[in-house]
Amino acid sequence: MGILLVFAALLMIFGLMAPLWAMFSKSLHNSAGEYIGFENYATYLSSPALTQSIYNTLFIGISVSLIVGLLAFGFSYSLTRTCMPFKRTFKLIGSLPILAPSLLPAISFIYLFGNQGIWKSWLMGESIYGPIGIIMGLVFWCFPHAVLIMSTGLSNADARLYEAARALRTSPLRTFFTVTLPGAKYGLMSAMIVIFTLVVCDFGVAKVIGGQYNVLATDIYKQVIGQHNFAMGAVTSVILLLPAVLSFGVETHIRRKQQSMMSSNAVMYQPQPSKLKDTIAFLFCAGIVVSIIVVIGMAFYGSLISFWPYNKSLTLNNYDFERFISYGWAPFFNSVKMALLVAVIGTLLTFVIAYCVEKGRAMKPLRNILHLMAMMPMAVPGMVLGLGYIFFFNSPANPLNGLYGTMTILVLCTVVHLYTVGHMTAMTTLRQIPAEIEAVAASLKIPQYKAFFKISVPLGLPAILDIASYLFVNAMTTTSGVIFLYTTDTVLASIAVMHLDEMGYTAAAAAMAVMIMVTSALARMIHSAISYVLIKHTQKWRYR
Repeated sequence: MGILLVFAALLMIFGLMAPLWAMFSKSLHNSAGEYIGFENYATYLSSPALTQSIYNTLFIGISVSLIVGLLAFGFSYSLTRTCMPFKRTFKLIGSLPILAPSLLPAISFIYLFGNQGIWKSWLMGESIYGPIGIIMGLVFWCFPHAVLIMSTGLSNADARLYEAARALRTSPLRTFFTVTLPGAKYGLMSAMIVIFTLVVCDFGVAKVIGGQYNVLATDIYKQVIGQHNFAMGAVTSVILLLPAVLSFGVETHIRRKQQSMMSSNAVMYQPQPSKLKDTIAFLFCAGIVVSIIVVIGMAFYGSLISFWPYNKSLTLNNYDFERFISYGWAPFFNSVKMALLVAVIGTLLTFVIAYCVEKGRAMKPLRNILHLMAMMPMAVPGMVLGLGYIFFFNSPANPLNGLYGTMTILVLCTVVHLYTVGHMTAMTTLRQIPAEIEAVAASLKIPQYKAFFKISVPLGLPAILDIASYLFVNAMTTTSGVIFLYTTDTVLASIAVMHLDEMGYTAAAAAMAVMIMVTSALARMIHSAISYVLIKHTQKWRYR
């Protein structure tokens, strides 16, 4: 186990810490490689065009967080606190945006509200190419993330508080503000902070539909790809890292508070039928679900149009990608290959390392440091990590330089970028395994590696499958983490969507985005089927 701990430490050092340090170091040097201290930062802050991106990013982040917070709270409240019909259907459709790359809603809104959009007049003269389009696209993409967090917070309610309110003849409105909101405030705040982090770190929506409205993520891309100004790109990355780290710290503190809200004597709340409340909830959720279906449906429809808006006859020619880009279907198969590698390697690493950290019997200081480093990737935007990989792995003096430009570096970057969620999931599962079981194994002198395969793996199988599904879907849809690391041989589907849109092939871009979403949905269905079969035969002890 000591060897595994050392390997995990090296993985975090070379996959996370060293690239971040290389990026920060680059920001302190000029284009000639000379050390100039913080002059680049002074230049950045003295440039009105660049500093405007900071205000734009904060404006978009706050606006989307507030809008998503209100919509997701109403949706989650309807799912957990009412008896409206079609709950499962609404929940399923509400989670669909998580399967799509952030580029898909941007393309869909171009078809709906762009210069040739079918509902262009709805914007009353305003352009979709700017803050309006960015906000709309990010609201769509971030919505299911907020619903997931808020639904968890709202489902953990103590029914005794509502019984006391009824006994005191408190009105439903006052009960909502004095019982429901205070009980769900940590989940609400946590969700809004997570959304803010996702928004400020996203690159895809702003790149496709942002027009001339610059944000920090697109500034990094323009500095590095457009101007080859790597030093200023590093400076922008460091600035983008600050709000993400701050948001992560606040969210971690809130999560700890939320965990102590329920006592062991609590009685789970069960909603009671109310015709008025259930009707309002149904109409609200139906409106959101219809909006989601329209956005996704428009992307599917746009991918089948011959030539928008002049020839709307349906065709599958847009899926013949060789007509538009030289690498044809290769990006799609590269994405599937990378996603499979990320799912297999990432699941293996996260569960084994989490086991070493949680169940290890030696090297406690190293285990504590590993756990701390495992939490860090969630606070690092994908573009920042990807840029750090350029500075670190592309250095001729680095013995790992051979990894640069290969599929291996794409897998490594994606695994590290997505590592935190898998680690937290595995740690939560391992902590639920009674310590007495492993104590008995130790007293019988069973080697720890055998106990791992005979106890921890079978008991943690549901979590292992969830981690694999999470890694595969996110690897399929990722853009920002790999935008700087691909080559002509390793270009991915999400990158191809962006390139097709840049070349004016919007229908083909929509087709590639649809293929990503369909593949992600298929992976989720396969995950559900495998989970049902395996858990049915290995987890019967849970339902005695």
